[in-house]
Amino acid sequence: MHKFLKSFIAILFLLFFLYAPAQNLFNKGVNLTNWFVASNAKSIPFSKYSKKDLQDIKSLGCDVIRLTIELHHMTDGAPNYTIDPVFYNYLDQVIDWTEELQLNLIIDNHTLEVAKSKTVETPLLKIWPQLARHYKERSTALYYEILNEPNTLLASDWAIIQAKVVDSIRVYDKKHTIIVTGADWGGIYGMTKLKKLTDTNLLYSFHFYDPFLFTHQGASWTSPSFADLGGVPFPYNAARIPACPTSLIGSWVENSLKTDYKNDGTIAKLKSAIDAALAFSSTEGVKIFCGEFGVYNLKSLDADRVNWYKEVAGYLTLKSIPWTMWDYQGGFGIFNPNSNEVFEYDINQQQALGMGFTPPPYKLYVFRADTIPFDIYTDFVGVGVRSSASGNGIVDLFSTDKYIGNFCIYMTDQPQYNALDFDFIFNKDLSKLVAANYTVDFWFKADSPNSNIVLRFLDTKTSDPNDHPWRQDFTINSTVVPFDGAWHQVKIQLNKFKDTGSWDGGWFNSSNSFDWKAVDRFQIVSENMSLAGKKFWFDDIRINGAPITAIPENRSITQFNAKAFPNPLTLETVIEYSLATSTQVNISILDIDGREIQTLVSGYKSSGIHTIRWSHNEKKIPNLKQGIYFCRISTTDKNEVIKLVVTD
Repeated sequence: MHKFLKSFIAILFLLFFLYAPAQNLFNKGVNLTNWFVASNAKSIPFSKYSKKDLQDIKSLGCDVIRLTIELHHMTDGAPNYTIDPVFYNYLDQVIDWTEELQLNLIIDNHTLEVAKSKTVETPLLKIWPQLARHYKERSTALYYEILNEPNTLLASDWAIIQAKVVDSIRVYDKKHTIIVTGADWGGIYGMTKLKKLTDTNLLYSFHFYDPFLFTHQGASWTSPSFADLGGVPFPYNAARIPACPTSLIGSWVENSLKTDYKNDGTIAKLKSAIDAALAFSSTEGVKIFCGEFGVYNLKSLDADRVNWYKEVAGYLTLKSIPWTMWDYQGGFGIFNPNSNEVFEYDINQQQALGMGFTPPPYKLYVFRADTIPFDIYTDFVGVGVRSSASGNGIVDLFSTDKYIGNFCIYMTDQPQYNALDFDFIFNKDLSKLVAANYTVDFWFKADSPNSNIVLRFLDTKTSDPNDHPWRQDFTINSTVVPFDGAWHQVKIQLNKFKDTGSWDGGWFNSSNSFDWKAVDRFQIVSENMSLAGKKFWFDDIRINGAPITAIPENRSITQFNAKAFPNPLTLETVIEYSLATSTQVNISILDIDGREIQTLVSGYKSSGIHTIRWSHNEKKIPNLKQGIYFCRISTTDKNEVIKLVVTD
């Protein structure tokens, strides 16, 4: 009898796993925005993210990425909407990365003007079958999201169109999950009004930005504009409700601040809204997914924003609703506002932890001189570089008339003073490269011998009123390289560039003030003339030379054997560190944003083991809140940072 019972239980378990509803295919992740959102495939700034960025995202604990794509712009338009092979080239690479990293990827059709168009049916029925044919053999970790936030169609019309698109995909691809949504901006209300479709391999999506007054404070694109609204608390706190801005008096915002937000700005109200999505899931027997949620960080206070993310992400996770936050970088992102948004340095630690992510250990950026070659442009813009072009004229970063690789830069019809700009995310100290006779290397082609074009470095403008963004220029003309319509390799030593002055709201003559230790950007400029009708090509632009191995750049940051105990701490901790030799020592406490809030040590210390106490409620730093802080220990050539966790 005992054996029979065990066998019976085993069979029950087997039946459960065979016939129970499938679990979530993914759990949590981010939206990657402003990457494939472009006017055409060749304008995609592909180097904005790399495989390393996807690895970083996965290390947070993410298992899904929602990739926003202006999909209709990736085609040749009406009538056929044929997808550009350049787009496939890029998206295939991203899918290769996500499959290798075992990340789920959502192809989100984020064509904004189409979501507002009543003629959306034709392009959707042209484009999605092409994608289905192209990706039908890819892993099931790929998802198709038909359209982001449809908002001008009647719900009944959108339901019919969406069902047709699902059917058009299934002609070619029956295995990939399709993400569908309701009208009314893809919100919970629109989803709950959507009738269940017959296809069984669907995920029903909703977006969540409640309460709108809180999540969009500071936003200029709302109606009416919230640009003047800030400091709205979450959860509701009567003592902290801001006065209604003059620009919003008489609008619904004024009444909401006075009365409605008392109810709308509560945790209970948030949960009840999400419960409506859960009820739809249960009633219809469908899986649901929160594709977007977030808070604009321009004027929302950090602590309030962290509270909101903690409550929303926590409740979605508790209720087993998979989600992707809006976004990764940007105004709704996971990075500290007004930072460079670099993964190792700028993650908002409290927000990340509150959402259930695992952020990287805090790392303080140390500005050091470059000592090795680096790329400015290969087939796309180099790592750590952002590109933009000013004014009119044609600039194509993806011309196939290349010398090497897949693409090159093509420029024509440039008005005078136009610039193709390569902005270094972190300023560059090129002083050692200049001294070591490094060069700017590139392949070049031009068709007009009586023209010229300027290469330029700009340094960083400081707060000194007498300082300006000084220039170092080198003019490329037919005495430097033939302008004969053929490709030529060019090498220009950095020390051959000349200080030519500065334009800073007016002209400032050269004063030999250019600072190679603080280079902000590199430019290609039509400085000396209009280049109307004149053509230029550049390929593989690189700062090049032999690595400067004689200079010890890899200073250790972990040579003090520093530790803190207790940690986490309530009132006090003891910080211990050791010195191999006598030296000048500086020890300071930093807050979560890297701001120094207290200096503990600043003086000469002998070799040996040292200790110092830090009490977080000293008079020098009253009202210090619980959270994450950092102790930075530094000498003239070493740095170490300890994370400190302050609890109640």
